[in-house]
Amino acid sequence: MRATPKDETDMHVNRRSFLCASAAAAGGLLVSLYLDLSAAAPERNQAPPAKVYPPEAFVNIRPDGKIVITVNRLEVGQGAQTALPMILADELDADWSQVIAQLAPAGELYKDPLIGIQMIGGSCSIPNSFQQYRELGAKTRAMLIATAADRWGVPADQCRTKDSVVYGPGNRSARYAELAEDAARRPAPTVVQLKGASQFHLIGKPVRRLDSRAKCDGSQKFSLDLDLPGMLIALLARPPVFGGRVRGFDDREARNVSGVRDIFEIPLVTGSAVAVVADRFWAAKQARDRMKVDWDLSGIDHPDSLQLFAKYKEIAQMPGNIAVRLGDEHAIDHIPASDRIQAEYEFPYLAHAPMEPLNLTVRYDRDRAEAWAPSQIATWEQAAIAEVLGLRPEQVTFHVLAAGGSFGRRGTTDSHFVREAAAIAQRLPGTPVKLIYTREDDMKSGYYRPMFVHRVEVGIGPDGMPITWKHVIVGQSFVIGTGVIQEAILVKNGVDRLATEGTDDSPYTLPNMHLSVHHPKANVPTLSHRSVGYGHNSFVRETLVDELATRAKADPIAYRLKLLKPDAKKFRTSLTLLDQKSGWRHRLPRNHASGIACSEYNGTCVACAVEVSIENKRPRMHRATLAVDCGLAVNPLSIENQMQGGLVFGLTQLMANGAITLKDGHVEQGNFDRYAPPYMPDTPVSIDVHIVPSAEQPTGVGEPPVPVIAPAVVNALFRLTRKRYRSLPLTTV
Repeated sequence: MRATPKDETDMHVNRRSFLCASAAAAGGLLVSLYLDLSAAAPERNQAPPAKVYPPEAFVNIRPDGKIVITVNRLEVGQGAQTALPMILADELDADWSQVIAQLAPAGELYKDPLIGIQMIGGSCSIPNSFQQYRELGAKTRAMLIATAADRWGVPADQCRTKDSVVYGPGNRSARYAELAEDAARRPAPTVVQLKGASQFHLIGKPVRRLDSRAKCDGSQKFSLDLDLPGMLIALLARPPVFGGRVRGFDDREARNVSGVRDIFEIPLVTGSAVAVVADRFWAAKQARDRMKVDWDLSGIDHPDSLQLFAKYKEIAQMPGNIAVRLGDEHAIDHIPASDRIQAEYEFPYLAHAPMEPLNLTVRYDRDRAEAWAPSQIATWEQAAIAEVLGLRPEQVTFHVLAAGGSFGRRGTTDSHFVREAAAIAQRLPGTPVKLIYTREDDMKSGYYRPMFVHRVEVGIGPDGMPITWKHVIVGQSFVIGTGVIQEAILVKNGVDRLATEGTDDSPYTLPNMHLSVHHPKANVPTLSHRSVGYGHNSFVRETLVDELATRAKADPIAYRLKLLKPDAKKFRTSLTLLDQKSGWRHRLPRNHASGIACSEYNGTCVACAVEVSIENKRPRMHRATLAVDCGLAVNPLSIENQMQGGLVFGLTQLMANGAITLKDGHVEQGNFDRYAPPYMPDTPVSIDVHIVPSAEQPTGVGEPPVPVIAPAVVNALFRLTRKRYRSLPLTTV
């Protein structure tokens, strides 16, 4: 095995050997800690059982003064690789200029302390590891202080720290690097005093990302960049309809392509495919293009988008499984037609379309395996590889590599592409094989945000406020398969919580609310999409509330504030700050209008105002203003970035080609020519972000901005066209 350059993050060094060598030979300080939160205890008043973990590390203080902080989350552009080190380094009183971040491999120690698997998703990285990384930093600092105090023969409380230096009485000082070797021999304290907010020197300050320079100059290595000695490239010829099987294939012409090593059939989660393995990507692609596959498509459904929408609309006429039942569910029957709003909404399948397509590398060595992957669920996928190869998870060394985006695509519950890569590697023992999805592979054979139809009837009282709300949602469940752990957690009484979020937890006071759900089966694989259920539910809610405000001749922000539940604190603070900062009531240029919307995601609330005009029958966004309440702002600069990026991602729903459609079972889109993300002319000229000051626990920011922009834009369009837009994407306005 060759020595790996440092910019490839030491991918070949055994993790345990590296840590032990660092502590014993290099004189580094390694801290092995795990946070046990009382919330995980079996009973509220019972202390959690003690846990014992292997000697892995979160902190490595090198002799040269560099401080390597291990991040237990995949970096997909959300900034966790900077924010989590900031939290730890602040409590450590580290010199930030000397901090280096590295991604953790799959391992027990790096599991989410609340969820119990090593993962990202639900914008949980900062909320779930905030206390954990604070304690890691504080305990490491305490060990360094104790070591210095012992050397100087002084009480530890007479020592202080700053910029990776311990200072003591009599002008004594010692760099962390000088103390690290002795400190590594000390036991970690069980209890430490954490800083007060006024003592933070990093948390709450705008800090540039540790990976920004590398991503700007091209030196950042992503999973797709991995190049190992002797590595082969694999592509799959996939069935044109989901669940299709290989009846037979003619590979004679394909095998004549120079560099082709092998061609064989492998099973998929449903159906089967033909793997083409070659020395290089282009050889594999040419060979795949020349291969003739006879597909068996019998016995499987051939979904069609138009037919599915028609079917869903019929289903929406009937109540489904009950998600919310408040008051009188028949109250709407007593409201005259003139005091009702009846609305039907359509939302298509959506692709995730991350910039870096799916890929991962596996080497199978019969009694063990090694994998390199940009994994959202590392320990889960480590176990999936082990299952395919007949190994135990601990026999699979799993390296987590940086990913060029995800938006949920790398978080599959069935680990389908990981299983495919393992099945290919099993045929070629001793050889690393990288499976690559082309853009067309992922778009035509991918997993998608489900299609949805909503039918809503709202009864309006004399004061213009809603007095009944009858709502039916029709769409596939986000949970794939039956018997999986997500089903037990997320699906109750036939209702997938992910499909209803944003409606079943509405921040508004909606008397006599009745929400029911249908989850029809369709032969289309589904998956959580950035902002999950809020993407469609917030659109319905915020456009209807805007329509109610218009009918009441009320200010749209004032109407929302009046309608909010008393405990909807973050909605209130976000809308109030938006009202103060956006200037949306100011006189606008001729043929311009503003729209308002707000949404919450896992404890973070975002309110949006956008100024819109119409150019060439398309909305043109001139200025957007966001106000966000996310608790304590760990890194305001990163929050601003995430708000802007999430807003732009949310515009995909509005794009003329922003839909995945199927005809006779075939996905009609194959690349960005027919599934168009927003480009620069489609985005607001400026996006201003304002953060509500808060000392509360931080909440996530990666997904909350996504749902607000689409309803805000169509609410603005109504003021220009007097038309309500209830079907996405917008083809013309």
